[in-house]
Amino acid sequence: MTTDTKDIPVVILAGGRGTRLMEETQVIPKPMVTIGGKPILWHIMMTYGHYGYRKFVVCLGYKGHVIKEYFMNLLKHTSSVTINSRSGEFIYEADKTPDWDLSLVETGENSLTGTRVKMVERYLDAPHFCLTYGDGVCNVDLAAQWEFHQSHGRIGTVTAVHPPSRFGMIEISDDAGVSSFQEKEPLHHDYINGGFFLFKREFLERLPVDGNYSLESDPLTRLARDGELAAFKHNGFWQCMDTLRDRENLEKVYDSGKAPWVRW
Repeated sequence: MTTDTKDIPVVILAGGRGTRLMEETQVIPKPMVTIGGKPILWHIMMTYGHYGYRKFVVCLGYKGHVIKEYFMNLLKHTSSVTINSRSGEFIYEADKTPDWDLSLVETGENSLTGTRVKMVERYLDAPHFCLTYGDGVCNVDLAAQWEFHQSHGRIGTVTAVHPPSRFGMIEISDDAGVSSFQEKEPLHHDYINGGFFLFKREFLERLPVDGNYSLESDPLTRLARDGELAAFKHNGFWQCMDTLRDRENLEKVYDSGKAPWVRW
């Protein structure tokens, strides 16, 4: 049975502390660190929105009130407004404000990723749900990913991406000459977990009710061991924002006007 993407909830893990980005996250949670004046969380949601997803379940934790304040006032943050200075009446021009249904769910300041997903189970009312981290952007084709997920019949799909290199690469010949010099590019010899998951709802039955556990430890390891996890290979742009350098690089890409993930 085919499900329309507008009915599929998108779970975003947005509760971590972002300790390697403390220059920013002492005041705001990591998913609210901005690229081009908008939180990276907003960029992620806009990517999903481009493919028709409109139901979001955001797992809150560290400084979750900042995320609540932003989205409860999203109209103010994203719309033009016309004001009558004498009467104080105002009208928002909301044509550029996304049409989203959001559940901003408190999942505990110290909860690990798996625990957070289990805690939002009651918000996931469709046969499938998406899941991703609140600190990474990419230009993955989410329509093709959804078709792939439906085709293979396994419980889960993970987007497999090439890790970006933090250093330039050189190739050295036998006589010590440099035969190739390349600026920082993705490392194409291997794949890593890039987030942007799709799961059948039955995956939630595999998550323990008690305890504090990461999604990446037992649940995903066991899913792979059971042959129930498929990889959707993405060879395009992917970048997480772990450090201040990552944030600065993403800002430069966005400022260039050619950010690969921006399709709206």
